[in-house]
Amino acid sequence: MDASSQYLSTDRPDRADHLWRYTPWKRIHPTGKISEIPGEFSTPLITLKTLDGSALPSGISLTSGDTDSNELPVDEKITRRFLEAVTEDSKFTLTVAPRFKSSAPIIIEISTGGIFCSAHICLDIGKLAELELVTVLRGNCDWFGMLRTGSTGEGAITSDVVVNRLENGRLLRVESISIPRDSQFKAGTVSSGSTITKADLRYRMFQPGGNLNVLGSILSAREMSLDHHIEIYHDSPETFSRLDWNSACGGSSRTVGTGMLRISKGSNGADAAQLFQNLLLSRDAQADSIPELEVSEHDVVGCGHGTASGPVDREQMFYLESRGMSPNESKSTLIAAFLNSTLSEMGGETMHNWLVSELNSDLNELGD
Repeated sequence: MDASSQYLSTDRPDRADHLWRYTPWKRIHPTGKISEIPGEFSTPLITLKTLDGSALPSGISLTSGDTDSNELPVDEKITRRFLEAVTEDSKFTLTVAPRFKSSAPIIIEISTGGIFCSAHICLDIGKLAELELVTVLRGNCDWFGMLRTGSTGEGAITSDVVVNRLENGRLLRVESISIPRDSQFKAGTVSSGSTITKADLRYRMFQPGGNLNVLGSILSAREMSLDHHIEIYHDSPETFSRLDWNSACGGSSRTVGTGMLRISKGSNGADAAQLFQNLLLSRDAQADSIPELEVSEHDVVGCGHGTASGPVDREQMFYLESRGMSPNESKSTLIAAFLNSTLSEMGGETMHNWLVSELNSDLNELGD
């Protein structure tokens, strides 16, 4: 049965599920008619380059065509099948050779267009590879769907950051990444674009020594609605994960962060924690965070979760203003510091400086 038939035969999602509580499938579906799959999807322009403009090193390539569609045992079927159906002609594979190393971060730049646009990108990262990868979404299509699947290699060290700079419209983003033995994987999300975002991000450590750090720096303004759902699976002994998610909310926008840490039976020695923090910048801004734990193994190092929300600290504002900053400058500085606590962990100095430069205009808007 092909992906279209599987989607049409799958039961519709339950609003009681945290994944769908705040942004129902009907709202993020391209037409709102969930019993249909629109027929015309354009393929975005996708380019692979280095951050500093130097030549691409050997050992890394981006090819179009069939992908090795890695699927986790617990993937959400509705969005997965839908995106598989609409990306039949928009499949790309990033192949990274074993022991690959690059002195400069690598960028996958995705330029969207048209009404409906979609892409499926598979990550095939070889053993012992080391790289910093940034996937940047740009353009002004009405609806963009992105499916990212794949796996890192054993012993690989990867920083993988997705930056949403879409001008307007809606974004549906689904990720399904496997992390094998002794692999270190940083998964960063920087979001300041699209009017409505629905993201379902899932990561699974299935062999000992897997190490995962999920980081979010989210900026919402005006009437944006940015909804991110993260699930982390510890399915092997001696695995480690941290989820740190910071959202700054201005205007009448709304951010949602829901996290699930699952530690399966037999995953002794697992160490997991998650923390959601929200900075509310206006009276009408809203932020919802729901961290959850599901622990089936008693012999663990630790399992923790927490959430906190609040406005800008007035005492810190007063201190900065007493040092000569204007109220707007003081507020922008504090917002930047709040978001930087996760942004700075996503990669090295070069990547960090580039991410900050990308977001400067959005930070100024939140500070106004």
